[in-house]
Amino acid sequence: MPKPEFFETAVKKESALLIGVSNFLTPPTKIREYLDELSELTDTAGADVADTIIFKQDKPIAGTFIGSGKLEMLRLRVVETGVNMVVFDEDLSPSQVRNIDRILGVKVLDRSGLILHIFSERARSAQARAQVELAQLQYLLPRLTGLWQHLGRERGGIGLKGAGEKEIETDRRIIREKITKLKEELKHIDRQSITRRKQRDTMVRVALVGYTNVGKSTLMNILSKSDVLAENRLFATLDATVRKVVLEDTPFLLSDTVGFIRKLPHTLIECFKSTLDEVRETDLLIHVSDISNPAVEEHNKVVLTTLKEIGAGEKPLLHILNKSDLLDPESLDERLEQLKLMNGDGLPVSAFTGNNIAELRILLIKKVREIYRNKYPNLNYTLGFYETNEL
Repeated sequence: MPKPEFFETAVKKESALLIGVSNFLTPPTKIREYLDELSELTDTAGADVADTIIFKQDKPIAGTFIGSGKLEMLRLRVVETGVNMVVFDEDLSPSQVRNIDRILGVKVLDRSGLILHIFSERARSAQARAQVELAQLQYLLPRLTGLWQHLGRERGGIGLKGAGEKEIETDRRIIREKITKLKEELKHIDRQSITRRKQRDTMVRVALVGYTNVGKSTLMNILSKSDVLAENRLFATLDATVRKVVLEDTPFLLSDTVGFIRKLPHTLIECFKSTLDEVRETDLLIHVSDISNPAVEEHNKVVLTTLKEIGAGEKPLLHILNKSDLLDPESLDERLEQLKLMNGDGLPVSAFTGNNIAELRILLIKKVREIYRNKYPNLNYTLGFYETNEL
């Protein structure tokens, strides 16, 4: 009797080489920090990182970004490691992707393509899915010239989910029609969101903002006693989640929003503007930082710049320095002094241990009550603080 044959049916994880490029403005030490973040993004996307490589390149080469000599070195490294994907921590032009792909013989992604894939995997609501698909299609449209060759190889996995793999015969006309349809769908969803927000017009709104993976969702759960998804991963939250919170008879609406990140694709910022209306129309922003992260200053700059881009740069801001439990007392004091010079005062807290959460609640109550007095002076609230005019 012949022995039964067994076949491996488990889907193997993809493996990737990560590529950074340094120049006289960005030294290798900074590029290593960027590649650490790219490694987290790659892990979030579901692939293993085989190695990271930094090339010195004063300016990008038009056709191949890093030049033919460095590209040949990279090709040999691809063969040696057996990876099936190369990810650049820069945005590549469509022609650069095609040329690099042709020489390396493996899938080539840039930073924007990787982030778009993560968003497509994590979008849950109808609005988020439509926004991500619109961003994917706008990203895909100028890359159609090489799409036939890419899809003809029948490769799946990271970067090819969604709009690209559904139909190999996709052309510009079909994509443009789909983009138009998605924009109309999002306008309809946005009108519904505006109606919902108008129904909450007599309540103070507070929004949690910050770099991705700084603990916004964990703080949301603590303050609102809810169960919003909180993971130690980049972009755990894509949809704006709103909860009613009451602290010492003081009600307000608290929203958790998508985290920001360095070099967030412009198409995603544009497409998520309707979701970020929760940020633009809020009365108070709680800017959450990860004080344990060595790049916290740069992350704060990214957040503040993005807030300006979406029209929320002038909103009142309460700065919270989360993950203080990950630093020893001396390092925490040094980091606080360092951040104070740039951002002014910030309250160090730990959503994990509960350190200073009571102080955060007190700060919030004072801020929210002050907003009620200034914004709704004529409303007949039956709240003790409103009637006695005491904080």
